[in-house]
This record gives sequence, structure tokens and C-alpha cells, in this order.
Amino acid sequence: MRTVLTALLAFAAGVLLMIWLPNHSTAPTGASLPAPSASAPSSADSSAAEASSTDATNGDDWPNTAPTPEQVFYAQPQMVHEALSKLTPRVAGKPNLYVVTFAGDGGEDVFRNEAEYTAQLFAGRFGATAHTLVLENNPGTLATHPLASWSNLESTLDGLTKVMQPDQDILMLYVTSHGDEDHNLLVDMDPLPLDQIGAPDLASILAKHPFKWKVLVINSCYSGGFVPSLHNPGTLILTAARTDRSSFGCGSDSDATYFGKAWLIDALNRTPDFIEAFKQASSEISQWEQKDKLTASEPQIDIGSGIADQLAQWRKGFTPGPAVAFKPAVPAQASTTAIAQ
Repeated sequence: MRTVLTALLAFAAGVLLMIWLPNHSTAPTGASLPAPSASAPSSADSSAAEASSTDATNGDDWPNTAPTPEQVFYAQPQMVHEALSKLTPRVAGKPNLYVVTFAGDGGEDVFRNEAEYTAQLFAGRFGATAHTLVLENNPGTLATHPLASWSNLESTLDGLTKVMQPDQDILMLYVTSHGDEDHNLLVDMDPLPLDQIGAPDLASILAKHPFKWKVLVINSCYSGGFVPSLHNPGTLILTAARTDRSSFGCGSDSDATYFGKAWLIDALNRTPDFIEAFKQASSEISQWEQKDKLTASEPQIDIGSGIADQLAQWRKGFTPGPAVAFKPAVPAQASTTAIAQ
């Protein structure tokens, strides 16, 4: 099915670019390497669509200082290669943690803020055994970070298999975006035709790679629906909501989502223990939701056999540094409204 959609969207992409290019006669220089395939997006939930309709980048709003959509599309393999080459050296004799952040929705800066802060937090607080790589969709980073796309995620994981010790090192994937009731993640950088990623899709992507130890953080509405597909020995799964609930804190008036603020910015600056941080974050989120009179999101946790002990071994390899201040890449507009992801 993905192959059929890829063929259809390849044609659609050409049409989009033909429509877009006449209105953008000046094309900035950029890389021009072959691009991965793409296919048609699936629908996102109504709250995500509403939020994206306000903030999403469309063809007419493509930043004039960025490479053109075609240049961005074809530059991706080289950008992923360069991002992998910039990973800090692996520390021998200890479990290492490799963190990949994935900010799926290019229409809201809140996801970019979380992806980039995650990289800063782990690099600054958790020592030389933590290595970070950012995939993100955002009009401000088209020339500096690889896109958060299905193909780039697969390519990044392919590259990590060549530097990680599969029986010892831990892969952490932090995904932040909108999610729908059918448990699909919104992957969007309009007008580029990007595949959406559902729970079975993410499970299939991960199953192709020999990572024994994994921490999978899915920060979106309805993200609890990812647990059944991702559950495995050696895997810790954290989600921002249960399978039938929204999570909160996205939108143009937010610097970080509720879950991102509670787990990343607050809890992980107090403890390096991901499970303990989740407990603290869940309590904090519950207090915020009660105060704002919101239906409880009920973040979920699934602890596969062995992963807690392996994370404890990783923590023995460093002394946590001081708290890392959160400075959003793009400050949000002031508001008191909580928006569902």
C-alpha cells in the first residue's frame, strides 16, 4: 500500500511544485542529492487539524530565505549523513544512550522547541555517554536539521546501527507532534508530501533494526494507542496520554507541551531516572489539568523486562550535571488557553 501511495504522491509532489514555483522565481542555493520516496498523508484528529490550520506552513508561506521545497527534498540523504557524522564519540566500556528527537508538525514551533531542548538537556546534563540527533519539521530549520520523516527516521536508525553496541547501548526516540484517534502521528512540512506514521508503522520501522534496549517516548494525543504495537522486552514506553484521551499544551501560544514541560524540563532536571521522572511528571500534569478543568490525559508507562536494570547501568556511568535551563528556540505568544495535541 505504501508503494502505491508513493507513486501517487510522487505525481502529486510534481503538481505541487509546479503550482508553487511560478510564485517563487528566486531559488536559494542548496544541496541537490537524491531524495527518499514519499507517499500520501493520512488524516489527523480534528483538534490537530484545527490547530494546524492556524499555524501550518503552506506553499505561499514557504520562507524566502530557505532552500526551495525541491532543494530541501533532495538534500535529505546528505543532511542525515552529516547529522550522524556529528555524533559525539561513543564511550567504551559503558552503556551509551543515543537520543533521536522527532518533531513531526512543521506548523507549530512548540514541537521544534521540545526537540531541540531534548538534545540540549541530554548533552548538557547526562554526560559523554549521551549522544543526540534532531529530526524536525520547521520552516526555520530547513537548512540546518534533517526533516522529521519516515525515510529520515529509517536512515538515521540505519546509521546508528553502525556506531552503537546493540547488546549494551540504549536507543531513545522522543517523538512530539499531533496524534489522532486512530493512533497516527502528524508528519507535516507543507508542501512536501510526507508519509504519516501510525503505531504499526513505527513498530515495523523499529523491528528492522537490532536495538535490544529502547526508550520510546510518544508525546501526542491518543499516544497510549502506541503501547500495544511497541511493547517488547527491553523496551520502556512513555506516552503523553492514554489511548482515548487528548494531551495538552501545543499551539502557537505555547513554548512546550504539558508532557514536554513536566517530563523533560521539570522532572529530568531533578532526576536522571526516566521512570521516576515519569511518575513526577504524571503528578504535575494531573495538577495542571485539574486547575484548567481539562479531561485528564492519563500518561501511560510500559516497562519491558530488563530495561530498568539497563538504564540503571547507564546512569552509573556519569554524574548528572546541573539543570539545563529551557530557552525556546521560538518564544510563544502569551496565552492561558490549553490546546489539545
